[in-house]
Amino acid sequence: MLAAVHAARPGAIRALLLEDVNLGNRRLTIAGRPRPIDDFTHQILLEWLKFRRTRWPSTANPHLLINQMSAHGTGPISTIHFAKTRLRGQAVTLERLRVDRQLEETLTHGPDPLHLAAVFGLDPKTAIRYAENARALLATMIEEQDPASRDEPKDPDAL
Repeated sequence: MLAAVHAARPGAIRALLLEDVNLGNRRLTIAGRPRPIDDFTHQILLEWLKFRRTRWPSTANPHLLINQMSAHGTGPISTIHFAKTRLRGQAVTLERLRVDRQLEETLTHGPDPLHLAAVFGLDPKTAIRYAENARALLATMIEEQDPASRDEPKDPDAL
C-alpha cells in the first residue's frame, strides 16, 4: 500500500518508524517528507497497528513494519523478507508499484514536474523525466484513440 498509494521506495518503507505515523492528524512521514493520509491508508494502518499490538505486545522495536524475527530486536525487517516473501509468485514488484503510482499521478494531474516534485519529493531532474515520459505516453494514447489523425497529412500542401 505504501508503494502503490504513496510511491514510497522499499528502503523508505522498511525504515518507517512508529513515530512517523500520526493517525490523529492523518500525517505520515516517509523519508523525512510529511504526507497526508487518505482514508484507504488510514484504514490499513489502523488494521496493521492493531495486528502488530496483538501479535507482538511486548516488542520494543520502533519500526512500523516488523515480523517474527525483527520483533525481538530493534532493527527493520530484512530486505529479503520485505521485498521477496510478500510478493512471491506475483508479477509485480514494489518498485513497479511505486513507478506506476508516479505515472498515474502524472497522467491524472498533467505532466507537471513541479507537481510531481511537491507530491513525491522527487529531485527536479527526476520529476522532469517523469513529466516528459508522461507527455510521450499521453501523445501515444491520443494517437491510438484517433487513428484517423495518423493518416491525415500534416502539411496541406503535401496533397
